[in-house]
Amino acid sequence: SLSISASEAKAIGKRIWINECGGTVEGLTSWNKGEYFASLGIGHFIWYHRIKRGPYEESFPSLVRYLVSKGVNVPEFILNKHCPWETREAFVKAKNSPQMIELRNLLFSTIPLQTEFILLRLENALPKMLSAISIKNRSKVQSNFYKLARTAKGKYALMDYINFKGEGTKASERYKGQGWGMLQVLEEMNPNTEIRNTTKEFALTAEKILTRRVRNAPRDESIWLKGWQNRLKTYH
Repeated sequence: SLSISASEAKAIGKRIWINECGGTVEGLTSWNKGEYFASLGIGHFIWYHRIKRGPYEESFPSLVRYLVSKGVNVPEFILNKHCPWETREAFVKAKNSPQMIELRNLLFSTIPLQTEFILLRLENALPKMLSAISIKNRSKVQSNFYKLARTAKGKYALMDYINFKGEGTKASERYKGQGWGMLQVLEEMNPNTEIRNTTKEFALTAEKILTRRVRNAPRDESIWLKGWQNRLKTYH
């Protein structure tokens, strides 16, 4: 398991909140234009509605279960398997509804637990990633992972990226057979990088992977690339 101090958790949680929500309470309940799902909490955890699901991993229901396991009283309606708002228009219209206010208050009050949840996802990711690749590549991926995990900045890079672009193990998260998750970055990093330069190597490799994603995308995703590049710069 990975260890993280209270001060590290606070700093990392705040940084991820800024990355995903601009550090605003209002940003904790979002539904981005052009998307068909809600993005909630500091990690913009995905919550699908019952009409349409997608290829990305749905993480909000798992977060809710984690909060409940920690003794948090959550609103009854979020125990539902599906997001109650089925369109972005309905979601935006409900911005100041009692349900949405209750949801935002919950998400604001549980930021430390959301950070713990992201760390737990990171811990669980390594065995998933290793089981998805050939034996000959496992030592390289594991070495790069733990090299990053030895520093506070490396932990932030790992936690933010897995939350940002996933583990990279799902077959549905591929364009032209090539993924863009943490696994793909760890596989392509230079394993001989010194520890002090590891986060920079991780960021530069991730930039190559995400540029490849844009090149392979079935529709134009170039509008996102600059924002992704700016986010990666915070890793080093």
